[in-house]
Amino acid sequence: MSAVPTQAEAWFQPMGEEFLDAVLRIEHTCYDHPWSRENFADSLRSGYEAQLLMGGDDVLGYFVAMRGVDEVHLLNITVALAHQRQGWARSMLDGLAIWSRGVGAQWLWLEVRESNHRAFEIYQRYGFHRIGERRNYYPASGGRREHAVVMSLKL
Repeated sequence: MSAVPTQAEAWFQPMGEEFLDAVLRIEHTCYDHPWSRENFADSLRSGYEAQLLMGGDDVLGYFVAMRGVDEVHLLNITVALAHQRQGWARSMLDGLAIWSRGVGAQWLWLEVRESNHRAFEIYQRYGFHRIGERRNYYPASGGRREHAVVMSLKL
């Protein structure tokens, strides 16, 4: 792994199939119920906005978002464990918001696990508001399900 990049040394680039191994390594270290290779491949084939945040040769994080009519739905946003708590999530949300405005979106939407307090706080600090919940939305350990908090941001 290279040295920790500064904000000025990081950039976005489109996620392509050639990066899926790196993305999956991050996904599997960050989540108990990670997206599969097929989830990412389907998103790429569907033309969803999928961006990597790069620093040197390292993937610092990534996001996948789906465009709708006057809105964008954030499907996945992840910062690699080694790069968490350094402001990269906010940088990716900035990139997502800029792209969303550029395609005419007026709203950003997302779901976050009810138990993911850290992500919920990041989204709240960014300006997202809790709108509601989706009951039993996410898989959880032991065959159970976990509720999702639905959040939105007016762009």
